[in-house]
Amino acid sequence: MSIDHEVPDQGPHPEDAPAETHTAATRETAATVSPESSVPPTPAAARAEVTKLLSSHFCYLEGEGADDVVVADALLVTTELVTNAYRHGGGLTRFSAELTDEGLSIAVGDASTRTPVVPDDDVGGASRAGGYGWLLVRRLAARVSVTCHQTGKDITALVELT
Repeated sequence: MSIDHEVPDQGPHPEDAPAETHTAATRETAATVSPESSVPPTPAAARAEVTKLLSSHFCYLEGEGADDVVVADALLVTTELVTNAYRHGGGLTRFSAELTDEGLSIAVGDASTRTPVVPDDDVGGASRAGGYGWLLVRRLAARVSVTCHQTGKDITALVELT
């Protein structure tokens, strides 16, 4: 089962020069859900779609158990990827979520060819507000790939559901 949204390309973005490109193979399954006409307008809407998709896997999303941690991790990865696309990537251009044999595959596309960066350590012990989203995605996902193309980039993260 999957959720898939795509927005038509809005043209090239020459101001976004590629910093680097990372690629990794992703596994696809034949199960799909008909795509909607647009991408989720907010991170909360994307989370709601992933919650609905995960409900088919876990049958319920209540209580306090190991499944709750897995679901929370999947929703956090969803939130961070979508938020970063809107905040740093020039807008969300594609969103899909799919249950595979390996777990939950979440893919986002945005309009920037700049790859995510890991922030430098704070100098002199000063604390920083924000900047931890990409670190969280990389820590919680079993596999992450970033693929740049002429009109932006696609990021795919696999969250294991076990």
